Amino acid sequence: MSGIRANSSRIATSLLLIWLLVLACLGRVWCVDEDEYSKSSNPKVLSVVTSLIYNQILNLTQIFNKEITSTLGYCTRYVDADMNGAFKFGSNLDFLSNCVHDTKDVTRRICTAAEMKFYFSSFMDTKSADASLLKPNRNCNLTSWVPGCEPGWASTIPQDTQVDLKNSKDFPDRTIDSQPCCAGFFCPRGLTCMIPCPLGSYCPRAKLNKATGMCEPYAYQLPPGKQNHSCGGADIWAGVTSSDEIFCSAGSYCPTTTQRNQCHKGHYCRQGSTEQRACFKLSTCNPNSDTQNLHGYGFMLIGMLSLVLIVFYNCSDQVLTTRYERLAKSRERAARSARETAKARQRWQFAKEAAKKRATGLQHQLSRTFSRKSGDSLPLPPKIPSNSGAPSSGAPKSKKEAGNLTKMLQSLDENPDSHKGFDMAIGDRNIKKQMPKAKQLHTKSQIFKYAYGQLEKEKAMEQKQQNLTFSGVISMATDTDMKTRPTLEVAFKDLTITLKHKHKHLMRRVTGKIMPGRISAVMGPSGAGKTTFLSAVAGKIRGCIISGSILINGRPDSIHCYNKIVGFVPQDDIVHGNLTVEENLHFNARCRLSSDMPKADKVLVVERVIESLGLQAVRDSLVGTVEKRGISGGQRKRVNVGLEMVMEPSLLILDEPTSGLDSSSSNLLIKALRREALEGVNICMVVHQPSYALYKMFDDLILLAKGGLTVYHGSVKKVEEYFASFGITVPERVNPPDHFIDILEGIVKPSAGLAVEQLPVRWMLHNGYPVPPDMLNLCDEIASASKGSSGGALGVPEPSSAGGSWNDGEEISQQSFFKPYDLSGRNTPGLIRQYRYFLGRNSKQRLREAQIQAADYLILLLAGACLGTLSKVKGDTFGYYGYMYTVIAVSLLCKISALRSFSLDKLHFRRESESGMSSLAYFLSKDTVDHFNTLIKPLVFLSMFYSFSNPRSTFPENYVVLLCLVYCVTGIAYVFAIFLQPSQAQLWCVLLPVVLTLMANQGKDDKIGKTIGIYTYPRWALEAFMIANAQRYSGVWLITRCAVLNDLGYDVHRWNYCLLYLIASGVFCRFLAYFCLVKFGKPYEEESNRNFKMCSKFLFALFIFFLAAPIFPSSSITLYGDAFLNATSIALSKEKNFTILQLPPFFPPSSVIGISFYVSLVRFGDFTAGSTVY
Repeated sequence: MSGIRANSSRIATSLLLIWLLVLACLGRVWCVDEDEYSKSSNPKVLSVVTSLIYNQILNLTQIFNKEITSTLGYCTRYVDADMNGAFKFGSNLDFLSNCVHDTKDVTRRICTAAEMKFYFSSFMDTKSADASLLKPNRNCNLTSWVPGCEPGWASTIPQDTQVDLKNSKDFPDRTIDSQPCCAGFFCPRGLTCMIPCPLGSYCPRAKLNKATGMCEPYAYQLPPGKQNHSCGGADIWAGVTSSDEIFCSAGSYCPTTTQRNQCHKGHYCRQGSTEQRACFKLSTCNPNSDTQNLHGYGFMLIGMLSLVLIVFYNCSDQVLTTRYERLAKSRERAARSARETAKARQRWQFAKEAAKKRATGLQHQLSRTFSRKSGDSLPLPPKIPSNSGAPSSGAPKSKKEAGNLTKMLQSLDENPDSHKGFDMAIGDRNIKKQMPKAKQLHTKSQIFKYAYGQLEKEKAMEQKQQNLTFSGVISMATDTDMKTRPTLEVAFKDLTITLKHKHKHLMRRVTGKIMPGRISAVMGPSGAGKTTFLSAVAGKIRGCIISGSILINGRPDSIHCYNKIVGFVPQDDIVHGNLTVEENLHFNARCRLSSDMPKADKVLVVERVIESLGLQAVRDSLVGTVEKRGISGGQRKRVNVGLEMVMEPSLLILDEPTSGLDSSSSNLLIKALRREALEGVNICMVVHQPSYALYKMFDDLILLAKGGLTVYHGSVKKVEEYFASFGITVPERVNPPDHFIDILEGIVKPSAGLAVEQLPVRWMLHNGYPVPPDMLNLCDEIASASKGSSGGALGVPEPSSAGGSWNDGEEISQQSFFKPYDLSGRNTPGLIRQYRYFLGRNSKQRLREAQIQAADYLILLLAGACLGTLSKVKGDTFGYYGYMYTVIAVSLLCKISALRSFSLDKLHFRRESESGMSSLAYFLSKDTVDHFNTLIKPLVFLSMFYSFSNPRSTFPENYVVLLCLVYCVTGIAYVFAIFLQPSQAQLWCVLLPVVLTLMANQGKDDKIGKTIGIYTYPRWALEAFMIANAQRYSGVWLITRCAVLNDLGYDVHRWNYCLLYLIASGVFCRFLAYFCLVKFGKPYEEESNRNFKMCSKFLFALFIFFLAAPIFPSSSITLYGDAFLNATSIALSKEKNFTILQLPPFFPPSSVIGISFYVSLVRFGDFTAGSTVY
């Protein structure tokens, strides 16, 4: 801190010069007053003179506000307040009265402007931190060294010489009547004048310590050889690092500059205090305490905060649990009521059937009776009219008796599901007319009753009407017009997928279509490109070149235009593990179904999916993660499929949905998909080794060979017939798809004269597709084999419409996959509603991470306690190092914890954003939930740090700075979490706070480091902390405050600006994080993605260079700069192919710069030593 000592001396001279200029204005007025007192020695005159001098000092300080502001404006925010805090002595002016009484010529002993200027200029010339070293002057030199030149002594001017304190050019001849400096003043060595001591100092007359020869309490000795010379007064006022002798000692307080009192019990007195301060009630303060023990308040605050958090988390969990229990009971009552209704309806159906049979039997019996009577009267035809009229009287009675039953039977015959005449729930005959529509249902009970009622009706109708479609079943059950989903037919022609840079074909010349209302199964051996085919159809393939054409409903539209009605089930079960099964499904339904769909219908959709997938038993169970076990793997797979089923897609693509499922679960899943297909959904899935029962449930089969070539694409019913046409028959008790895949894998050899390589060519010839030039030789083999065969090898039935017909369309380019317009016709919820949905989901997830949050808070507590204990706030630095460690620790801990917000959910975000959910709503909800930690974590850290370090700045000031700091670093962590892999993000979160804080700590001489440090957040956080603390130091601390702030380059006027910079940095980083989320969170075209990454990596390497340059010597910087330029030129010359064979030879093996540069390139440039990265 040598720079602080030098600056403190400079500040001291500046203040003294300004102070003497003020005193110079008193001029001859003081002399006249003192002459009056020296003649009369009247005590009344003394008090008047003292008051007059003091009042003139206070009034004249306002004249020099401009000079003080221009010179010391960076450390004095309020000049009047600072000057009053240093020199407003109040009503106790005993030290001034005593000096007037003792010397009778105070104004003749005070330094003039010229002497003060000399003192200041001599100090600047010597560049020394010792303010007691002055150049020789008129009064003190080698030939003239009067006793007044010694430290603590002063001389006076002859009586016949007029004193002009404003004279800044000539030294007065001040060499006579040398006396010790008055108490309350200090007299520098080398000058024969004295200056008043500021408040907070203790300037008594010194006393000689005979053992050491020192004039205590000051640090000067008596001049040798002068027997009559005694100790004088104080000798210097400077920074605390240069000289702290005049500072009122810690544990004492000095109401005046000549009085010092011990601090009483229950009070504390910091160094330089003018009064003792009462300790808080719960703190302990012994006598002579310099600080109060705030540990009790810290632990109390932690206890209160912990209690609030525990109550908050427990109450929230209890509220959620109670709510779920209430919903479960309501749902159970609704389901039980629906089941009872269904049973009652079934009993009524049985009764109706029995009544119909009884009526039919009665009718047959009456017919036989009447036939017998008619037979007896056959010979008497004329009597027929009379006979017909005979029962006329009874006919009305019979009609009356059979009227109700006949009408009821006729009604049941016309509408078997009519509820008229019987209410299944209440008994109201007109209940069906009174049943509210879905839009009119508001309470949970009504909604559940409606949903389960419809489900039971659907089950009953499905069992009774097996020949009806699912739409017809639902329409009959609800008696409403069912909204049919838009159908999507996907056709592809000559679809070829080639891996970039390696020119390897993943698929070749695939032609066909997948139809609405049908389930298409994609099968083939490993490496056949099944997943690649589905990714290409869904528009999710990356890093490949796609040729050919894909048509949607016969139009060259992008599949992304239909994202809202296209469901894609990935192979991995991407499901939120800290949500329940129902919460996962319900969230997807709310965000992806139409916004104008009633809530009751959305609940019905979710309940229908849960019912169809057999998830009723685990609907309220957490899905679970790798660390925390939840539902089984098969149930998790079904939840993964259900996420896409609840959004009622028109096209549903599934990648291995039956992998890991047992036969019963697979059968249940395929049955659910079968019902979706009956609704008109176009379903295409990759399946491995399905059972025969599952195989028969598929409509179409797409069989691929290795290399992505089509072997068969058509109806499942005709696949065996097609292969049998050229000699491939399925043995008995062998599953057909297993047998075909074994042949394509090479495990089973086909019939003689038939090679596996010929199968794709046979399919091309069968459908009239063009054969690639490199496969024409196989055509000759097929032709020769066909001539020798008994039957035509290609004489097979016509292929199904799924594989044969094709509507010609224009060939589309890769860019058409990413058109922004929407053709789905579905209006999903807007940004605000999705933000609410995301906010609710993220809040639930955060509440279920209470243990993780508690661990974060505990680490912050320990960090605050350790840093508060190790870094006590000292007056020489104003707690700078403690705050520096605070910035590093809080930045590091908060960044690492903030990484979890986005690092763990990248796959979830990709899936949700590709389905049409709002990326902005997702990002804002994550950030909003993190604001809870932004508010709490500074409080947790300060509760320990503040109570252990006990700085002079207030708790709210420190909290506000930490709040802005946490907001800033959280935004930076978002960027790392999204842009980098988790391991790299953690590395940067640890490295960046340390490096940037070191950059912010660079001295004035390092221009590069200082320039870069201006743009780092630790610099502004440190400045805000230091300003808040430095403003609490006044009086005798004024020079130290200005020296410290001047050395650090801080300004007390910039406290609000520091906070604004931190907030602006946090906002900017969030914008950058959102840009990275949109850019790197979605499967954009690989080439532009790679170019952007390459540019970003170049900027990272450049950033490393600027960080390391100011830290190391200039020679190392030169090497580092040359290395950076050489590596950059090599990289640019090779464009995309970067190669580093070895460490550049101009780097010394032990060079930290070389190693760091090399590591930065390897880590962020995707370099591999001795190889080329594509």
